[in-house]
Amino acid sequence: MKRKSGWVAALCAALLVAAYQTSAQMPTGAGSALRGTVTGPGGPEAGVWVIAETTNLPTKFAKIVVTDDRGRYLIPDLPKAAYSVWVRGYGLVDSAKVNAVPGTRAGATLDLRATVAPSAAAAAEYYPSIYWFSLLNIPDKKEFPGTGDSGTGNGIQPAMLTQYHWLNTVKTNGCLACHALGTKGTRTMPKDFAHYTNATEAWTRRIVSGQAMNNMVSVASRLGALRALTHFGDWTERIAKGELPFDKPQRPQGVERNLVLTMWDWSRNTAYLHDIIGTDKRKPTVNANGKFYGSTEFSTDWVPILDPRTHTATEVFHPVRDPNTPSHINDPMSPSPYWGDKPIWDAKTSNHNPMMDHLGRVWFTTRVRPPDNPAFCRKGSEHPSARVFPMERATRHTSMYDPKSGKFSLISTCFPTHHLSFGEDANHTLWFSSGSGGNNVLGWVNSAVYDKTGNEELAQGWTPFIIDANGNGKRDEWVEPNQPVDAKKDKRVNVNLYSVAYNPVDGSIWGTAPATMPGYIVRVAPGSDPTNTALAEIYEPPMPGYGPRGGDIDRNGVFWASLSSGHLGEFDRRKCKGPFNGPASVTGKHCPEGWTLHVMPGPNFKGITETGSAEASYYTWVDQFDIFGLGKNVPIATGNLNDSIMALVDGKWVNLRVPYPVGYYTKWVEGRVDDPNGGWKGKSLWTTTSTRTMFHLEGGTANKPKVVRFQLRPDPLAN
Repeated sequence: MKRKSGWVAALCAALLVAAYQTSAQMPTGAGSALRGTVTGPGGPEAGVWVIAETTNLPTKFAKIVVTDDRGRYLIPDLPKAAYSVWVRGYGLVDSAKVNAVPGTRAGATLDLRATVAPSAAAAAEYYPSIYWFSLLNIPDKKEFPGTGDSGTGNGIQPAMLTQYHWLNTVKTNGCLACHALGTKGTRTMPKDFAHYTNATEAWTRRIVSGQAMNNMVSVASRLGALRALTHFGDWTERIAKGELPFDKPQRPQGVERNLVLTMWDWSRNTAYLHDIIGTDKRKPTVNANGKFYGSTEFSTDWVPILDPRTHTATEVFHPVRDPNTPSHINDPMSPSPYWGDKPIWDAKTSNHNPMMDHLGRVWFTTRVRPPDNPAFCRKGSEHPSARVFPMERATRHTSMYDPKSGKFSLISTCFPTHHLSFGEDANHTLWFSSGSGGNNVLGWVNSAVYDKTGNEELAQGWTPFIIDANGNGKRDEWVEPNQPVDAKKDKRVNVNLYSVAYNPVDGSIWGTAPATMPGYIVRVAPGSDPTNTALAEIYEPPMPGYGPRGGDIDRNGVFWASLSSGHLGEFDRRKCKGPFNGPASVTGKHCPEGWTLHVMPGPNFKGITETGSAEASYYTWVDQFDIFGLGKNVPIATGNLNDSIMALVDGKWVNLRVPYPVGYYTKWVEGRVDDPNGGWKGKSLWTTTSTRTMFHLEGGTANKPKVVRFQLRPDPLAN
């Protein structure tokens, strides 16, 4: 009997292991539900989050839902595992964590007790960053333009011509381009700096910490470093003394309660992600149920890969052509309060932004060599684009990863790359922005030519931005940006695209140009021979809108852009009353009627009288095909201070918040259709946490970047 019982026990153990391994490999649309009711001292708690998290799967996994108006919740499709489950909500502090194993008789129903926040300060710990960041004092309009940092100056740099210039730099196109301000990690001062005489000195030391030192010092200098750091010091001192946000977030309402969030850890705790890709934006059924790929920019050359069906996170190493390619491990730094004197970024590739093609291959904007260009790019070359506009340097190039072969193709471009977008032409032309520090050109790679020939020189081209200033409808000889308009010539303009998007209506290429205030959106009509025929148009947002960053286009040709002013900018070229060309078009002020400004959610800074929000949205992505379920052509802006992504539906915002860990910040949205006939379970939006400082978020240095899946069910209890 003893032998038999031992054999039976071993068999049972083996079966349990097999059952767990099978459940861990189940598709994300399969699993067990967990349901119950959340109550507090006053009865049911509506619009609060229920979080179920486990470390029993191959990578850390969590699922989050919102309670309905009766406090009921249902978490669908949980893979079999042991979970910690708790309640989080505005006006509450986290409830005690309860253990549950969905799929068992005891684990099907779990009623939870919410914990009311004992104080306003305790409640505010869970608020999104914007409610804390809006406490920052902004210099009064009367102080602009700045008078410099001399003995009689006000400490604001003269280049800060208006309060708008200051705000643009403090927000999206400066301080908030890499991470949120207002998180616990930024609104409090690390104890390592407690010995400094005052908060201004502490901030002066703080911004030289880690390998982002040069970037942070540069942004502070643009404002006037001492003056800017005095404002930030005052901000953290007031918070340390107990000042609380003057506004409060609203709990999810209406359709916001239908949200289902699924989260996986990927990459490594010293890395940060920029973007995620898992399908072809032009046809979102490509790579259905397949893997997702990330770009890790400065932090590492290891490309993270997530398989959501098996809950498995892996990596593949991205190579470079030349061992002398610069590495971010050599970036100057001072010791960090989180990582000491250890450099945590070591990327040579500086892998920035990925896109997937119709074959499921992943194209990256990435560094493959040192910046000095080969001869075919430069003056004297016979390359068609080099004859028109020779290029001496390119700091980032492109690559293609084929998951089937597991191999990278490294493509040396003459033009610098930043974001990329496929055209809907037969050649699958890949268009590139160059970023704010680019070389004033629009570049492209004809992927069909590259696939056929493998010849990177033959497959690529670029063109400067030429405005049809003489109004004759074609491209002619031009005057340079520093020369006056000539009635007989066209005009070249110094703009660099940050975002880039293909217009499915007419094949034009659109993007944002944030480098100058108030910035532009740019349209380029390539023509039959883009190197020689492309014509550009620029459009300046009307005040109080300014500072475009990320933007995208809908299927009607309407362009949407995140503005630093706290607006979503909508530009419809069809509304323009005047001509698109001619001398007036050089200013970009010739179509204010094409613009509509939509104020983003959240409070503005105190003392700012214009409409807007303290929100510093990084990017806007348009759901062209109604993947998410809110309608076709719905623009979705990243709520980088709202802990959310924000959809504008019929002029009203749907704010889709990620409550855990506090400080969610993404730079891109991806939409994929895994099953066109699967209802809400077959369609999802996907993002990754994109802050450069995961250690500023809830969880600290143990945090890894996360993939976050957004699904919208028909009601909060749909299974």
